[in-house]
Amino acid sequence: MMQHTYLVVMAGGIGSRFWPFSRTNHPKQFHDVLGVGRSMLQLTVDRFAGICPPENVFVVTNRDYKELVQQHLPDLPVDQILGEPIGRNTAPCIAYASYCIAKRDPQAVIVVSPADHAVLREEEFRHIISQAVDVARTHEVLITLGIQPSRPDTGYGYIQYIDDEASSLPNGLKKVKTFTEKPNLELAQMFLQSGDFLWNSGLFVWRADVIVQAFHQYLSDIAEVFDDGQDQLGTDQEENFISEAYSRCRNISIDYGIMEKADNVFVLPADFGWSDLGTWDSLHRMGRRDENNNVIDGDAILYDTTECVIKTPSERLVVVQGLDGYIIAEYDNVLLICKRTEEQRVKEFVADVKAKKGVGYN
Repeated sequence: MMQHTYLVVMAGGIGSRFWPFSRTNHPKQFHDVLGVGRSMLQLTVDRFAGICPPENVFVVTNRDYKELVQQHLPDLPVDQILGEPIGRNTAPCIAYASYCIAKRDPQAVIVVSPADHAVLREEEFRHIISQAVDVARTHEVLITLGIQPSRPDTGYGYIQYIDDEASSLPNGLKKVKTFTEKPNLELAQMFLQSGDFLWNSGLFVWRADVIVQAFHQYLSDIAEVFDDGQDQLGTDQEENFISEAYSRCRNISIDYGIMEKADNVFVLPADFGWSDLGTWDSLHRMGRRDENNNVIDGDAILYDTTECVIKTPSERLVVVQGLDGYIIAEYDNVLLICKRTEEQRVKEFVADVKAKKGVGYN
């Protein structure tokens, strides 16, 4: 049944929290963030080998990045790179891809993945995804993957599930009780202690017909837009239709628009070494550290330096002395030096730079 399994990669974001490495004209999904010789987009598609055939891969991105996607995935047919005219959050993005796939294959099971996640244990990842696909193929359910939390992280959303075996689907899926967006530290600590909360990974699995029905039920305004233009998908009129469609779609996430409202949402608890590589601190957690807990990608010599993230061009030698817990990141025409504990201010830095120096630095 692999021929009916599809992958949708969401790769349209700018990733401003990863500035200056992630820039408007070259976002982080097109960078080798982990220093392994593959971009985040390439790694995302790579890890689905054996789950869906290459011809069933779709990438949704900003129209400005379509050529970048082609460069990174040269074997991907151009009509499977879906270009958004503007960002409208994840619900219109998923609707666009789901309607395209449902038209092509009414029996399709769709896996939706962001392009900027890291997975350490890929065999376990493929096993878990395959379990979810098997359930989605035979049940009218909306499945999300929940990650076993290892710390009270305030940067992730949380999913609470009902620990009732009688209500569980096959393969260990649990009925979802609540979603909570990025809690404060006290609440995150309570979630961790309770034992029935998982991190929201942003990975989804469902049948094409089931998610389209969910749009009709919970986001009928977006469903109406794509119903009107379904005949134009996959034709020469698609680009014009999508431009008009996105002007009619509101900015809303799939979590808020559907997952928090639907009564057929299940979570599959998982632990495969997952991280949302959205921040410099997440790179410090996931990257390979030296004996002083520094993560280094570049040519650097360190003295009396600990707990730092250093990501600089390989052609530039960087010498660092006496720093503890800093981000040192250089890309193109920007060098950032910032305390790791203050990394939440990176968005503030980007806004200030744009206001004071113009758009050439973001």
